[in-house]
Amino acid sequence: MNLFKHWKKDLPSSLVVFFVALPLCLGVALASGAPPFAGLIAGLIGGVLVGYLSGSAIGVSGPAAGLVVIVLNAITELGSYELFLTAVILAGIIQILLGIFRAGVIGYYFPSAVIKGMLSAIGIMIFIQQIPLALGFSGDVNTDRINLSGLHDQLTPGAILITLISLGILLIWDEVLAKKNKMFKLIPAPLIAVIVGIILYVTIGTSGFLALHETQLVSVPVPKDFSSFMGQFTLPDFSALSNGSVYVIAFTIAIVASLETLLSVEATDKLDPYKRQTPTNRELIAQGIGNSISGFIGGIPITQVVVRSTANVMSGAVSKLSAILHGFLILLSVIAIPTFLNLIPQAVLASVLLVIGYKLANPKSFVQMYKLGKAQFIPFIVTVIGIVATDLLKGILIGLTIGLIVVLLKSYYNSHHVLLKEYQGKQNLFHINFAEEVTFINKGPIMKELDALEKDSYLELDFRKTKILDYDILEYLDEFSIKAKNNNINIKMIAEKETLDNPESFRKYFGHQVFQLGH
Repeated sequence: MNLFKHWKKDLPSSLVVFFVALPLCLGVALASGAPPFAGLIAGLIGGVLVGYLSGSAIGVSGPAAGLVVIVLNAITELGSYELFLTAVILAGIIQILLGIFRAGVIGYYFPSAVIKGMLSAIGIMIFIQQIPLALGFSGDVNTDRINLSGLHDQLTPGAILITLISLGILLIWDEVLAKKNKMFKLIPAPLIAVIVGIILYVTIGTSGFLALHETQLVSVPVPKDFSSFMGQFTLPDFSALSNGSVYVIAFTIAIVASLETLLSVEATDKLDPYKRQTPTNRELIAQGIGNSISGFIGGIPITQVVVRSTANVMSGAVSKLSAILHGFLILLSVIAIPTFLNLIPQAVLASVLLVIGYKLANPKSFVQMYKLGKAQFIPFIVTVIGIVATDLLKGILIGLTIGLIVVLLKSYYNSHHVLLKEYQGKQNLFHINFAEEVTFINKGPIMKELDALEKDSYLELDFRKTKILDYDILEYLDEFSIKAKNNNINIKMIAEKETLDNPESFRKYFGHQVFQLGH
């Protein structure tokens, strides 16, 4: 595929992803207890290297919020960031091995309802997390620490104004202007919002009633010269190879990063308007190479990330060029224009993420899932609540557990179908059609059905569609045949090969080849 074939769409998308990724790279690094520059390194490697090696057309990789707690605890436990970087390199090697041994197939076993629940939950979390930045809360923007009694004293009018104007630009640009003139489609709305935000800050946001605090602006490290720029890279301490804790941390990072990547791949592929499927094993290898290189030059761990991938899709990206260019833009920005980037109000970026969050958690998606029935809606809504109430991985596990229970319950009741027929003028012939797969899970409803038969009944057991018949079921049917004989219940067994009246032993007829019944 020609990498530059769709550059007219990929270039504007890369700008949007860059403006979304930049504060996230810095924020994840700071929250992880790592140097801010380490987040930019991870964003650069995730964009350029992983973006090139990946088989995903629209996925974007970089530092992930889901690894923040693991990274923070690991750095604290090892007592050195240089020692931690060795664990990152080892984690990358483990991921490469997972890809080689085809562990990426795990990603195919996540139910659609759980993936959609994950997307909606991430949308809700994105939306909630941006509210403090959008309203310009002074000091600590952690929503858990907002003093509601003095709410008006913590708001920043200048940030609120910038948020409202930015939201207006984003909504009007895409919903009105872009539909009237193709020219507006060529220029991404977030870029215009950023430019307007900088102008507002420079003109009215530096002093007076609408002034912004320095903490409400993007903060990119500003190197004084080339040597100070190179000094921001950190090399790993390979003496950690003799530390057993490093291997435990590496394995933990590899597993969690791989799971987050596979989940993101599933979610991103569902958003892809061309419905392309990402090769998961190749993705794990690409992520592993990216993490090894990131750790070698001082970066934090990388995964494919839903927020940046979603922004990429919704901005109209067609190929991996968008992800690659966004990585180069990160590199260019920290080298050439760090001072200019530090003029961007965080309220502008919060506005971009508010729109993305709303699109992910659109109320219409909840209504659509509800209309699909309980089997889809229950795992969906449980996943949403689980992720919002706990974290991404715990919420996914809760959703998967509920999804599995729903499947088991469905299988429990769908093992057979009972038809009541007339026999010699009497309403006492029961014909039971068994499903293709009848396992021990179905034993309960089958027992309930057969034990409820009255004396002097006629029973037809139809196994012609059955391919798998568990030994537990055969054992029970053997026991029931004795009871049927005592209650004068006449049994006819219908299989593909032959029909038997009152079989003496089901096990004797089927033998031990229960998985090849009738075939």
